[in-house]
Amino acid sequence: MALPLPSKALNVNPRRSTSNQPVYVKLINRIGEKFRTAGYNKPDMNADLLIKQAKKKTGLQDFGDTSFRDGLDILTAELNDQAQLSQIGQIAAYFNLLDHLCVRLRLIDFRSRRPQVTRQIIKRPLFITGLPRTGTTMLYELIAQDPSFRSPASWEVTRPIPPPKEISYARDKRIQGVDRMLALAEKLSPGFRAIHAIGAKLPQECVYILASHFISEQFGYMYNIPKYRSWALAQDMSASYQWHANFLQHLQVDFGTGHWVLKAPAHLAYLKYLVAQYPDALIVWAHRRPLEAISSFSSLVCKLQSGFSNAISPPAIGEHEARHFSKIASAGMSDRGALDQRQVFDVRFSELCSDPISVIGCLYEHFGIPLRGEAENRMRQYLMQNPRHLYGRHTYSPEDFGLNKTRERELYSTYLSCFDDYLY
Repeated sequence: MALPLPSKALNVNPRRSTSNQPVYVKLINRIGEKFRTAGYNKPDMNADLLIKQAKKKTGLQDFGDTSFRDGLDILTAELNDQAQLSQIGQIAAYFNLLDHLCVRLRLIDFRSRRPQVTRQIIKRPLFITGLPRTGTTMLYELIAQDPSFRSPASWEVTRPIPPPKEISYARDKRIQGVDRMLALAEKLSPGFRAIHAIGAKLPQECVYILASHFISEQFGYMYNIPKYRSWALAQDMSASYQWHANFLQHLQVDFGTGHWVLKAPAHLAYLKYLVAQYPDALIVWAHRRPLEAISSFSSLVCKLQSGFSNAISPPAIGEHEARHFSKIASAGMSDRGALDQRQVFDVRFSELCSDPISVIGCLYEHFGIPLRGEAENRMRQYLMQNPRHLYGRHTYSPEDFGLNKTRERELYSTYLSCFDDYLY
């Protein structure tokens, strides 16, 4: 039995309809709305029914650590009550959650049948973090070119069963299917690739790994769910990072070459849990003026969420992202004080944009990692093949999102004073 989107979802801050949705997306959503008003229901965003469907689809029963359920319950409630999903958005969200549940079931099943997975050791993983849109993706993709590192590609994180094999990694049959799926995302939100590159072979962020434990910023990027995001910031993330480690063990069991290089701005909120799980972790913190970073990220969120909702308000998104990431930055600064500072390296966005190879050279030197000629050559070649505006120029303005320097100082005064040398 399916339920229509609750009327309570309308009782939020006014949000204007998006004007950049493709004609075919608008048409599907209008048809879907007519069906809804006629009594035909959308997929039911109900945690119990999703779990039942995942078990039926996979033939499996064991979800492992049941602490994932809290996140799933709050997430589904928020998707129903707050997100204002369109017809396409409702369908996409339903299958998105179902897919993560199925991945969880299959990973736990595989782990139980392959004891070698549990014996995998994750050594000195390198985590790239910082506010979003601070150059973390560029840095991530460049370091991923180093043969001494291993990064989780989008295709293997999306379709991790069976674990990838080194001999067939570059030509795995799953790559083509995931590329088709990602192409659909571009069709739903045209121009998204100009803001953030996507592709089956590109390194995937850790938010996608954490999504199958259901405490992840991945969902907050896609849907308007502020209560869920606030709740997630207050959680003990020990079980989430244990799941993260289990996922990496699975991915490396048949392809374990090198140290992991990983990335997510959200790690900044949970450094104490990250280091508790990975005591020898290396942490790179990228810095940029919050006003610039959050304006750019708000543009990305507007573009992405427009594929799933007919009601997008850039000022509301800008205000929420500014407040949300001020809390994340504060948590990162608080947790950092307890770390061995030799585990942390700070990066300036301006330097990363002007001379990324030099920045990486300093980063490697700080952590005692040799930057070999082959790795540097691959990085330079990658830069040549993937220029910054490969898919178009990303244009935005803080004013589009109701942001300004006054608001920046109000929310980020401590961050600005602590890292003033790294923001220009």
